[in-house]
Amino acid sequence: MSGWTAAEIPPLQGRVAIVTGATGGLGEKAAQELARAGAETILAGRNAIKGQAAVAAIRDKFPAAQVGFEAVDLADLASVAEFAQRYSSTHQSLDILINNAGVMALPRRQTTVDGFEMQFGTNFLGHFALTARLLPQLRAAAAPRIVNLSSIAHRTGTIDFGDLQGDRFYLPWKAYSQSKLAMLMFALELQRRSDATGWKLISLAAHPGWARTDLFTNGPGTGGFIGFGAMLAAPIFSQSAEHGALPILFAATSPGVEPGGYYGPNGIGELKGPPGPARIGPQAKNRATAARLWESSERLLGVHFA
Repeated sequence: MSGWTAAEIPPLQGRVAIVTGATGGLGEKAAQELARAGAETILAGRNAIKGQAAVAAIRDKFPAAQVGFEAVDLADLASVAEFAQRYSSTHQSLDILINNAGVMALPRRQTTVDGFEMQFGTNFLGHFALTARLLPQLRAAAAPRIVNLSSIAHRTGTIDFGDLQGDRFYLPWKAYSQSKLAMLMFALELQRRSDATGWKLISLAAHPGWARTDLFTNGPGTGGFIGFGAMLAAPIFSQSAEHGALPILFAATSPGVEPGGYYGPNGIGELKGPPGPARIGPQAKNRATAARLWESSERLLGVHFA
């Protein structure tokens, strides 16, 4: 695969990065490359055993890496608040926040600790709350970047304000697409609000195309028609987790990004290939919907970007 690679990440000494969902998959690959480039890198995740194993693996490859694990469950607002408090007690600033953690197409409706539909609550609301709580540290950095993980599935999504939590009608892919559309709209709206208020943030979104990680097997799984079809198509249309992480790393580190940009693989259908600008579905550009989603999220979570 030609094009931009992780070798082009500029030196990151003196920078601090947080990657959520970094105990495996895309998050772990992204964290590894940030640490290799010299950033103090915090792997944030639910599973301490997996987290410490990921830290050990990075240190094994790069003994000088400044890397550590911190526990946070994006499906538990108290855990999010505690993590942000711990971070603010030890760090004055934050240079890179990668909102990566997520779940995909859970077959049955599940809820977070706080009663939100699991995909909307974990993929979007948890990250919205985390970003709000870390805003003072982000604003204290010289050129802070926030990267939200979206998906090509956002193009089939809608923000259903009448049933945000899937209480009345739950479909696995409907809920997933909505959560990933919300993440993209959040990134775009955050940039607009930063520009309007002088926060001086660089807010971006990225998607990995079809990356081979545990996300699929932990969600819809490999059984049934969809799973069987995915298993057959994967060797042709998918790419490794290492390559899937490249658009995230490009957004987080490349000097050539545009504030409010969206990045993904530039191959056929944006399923795989080198990173570059990605196509934004028309519904994601609706500013009125984005503003309403923002305000609804602040009310649901009891957090505010101030």
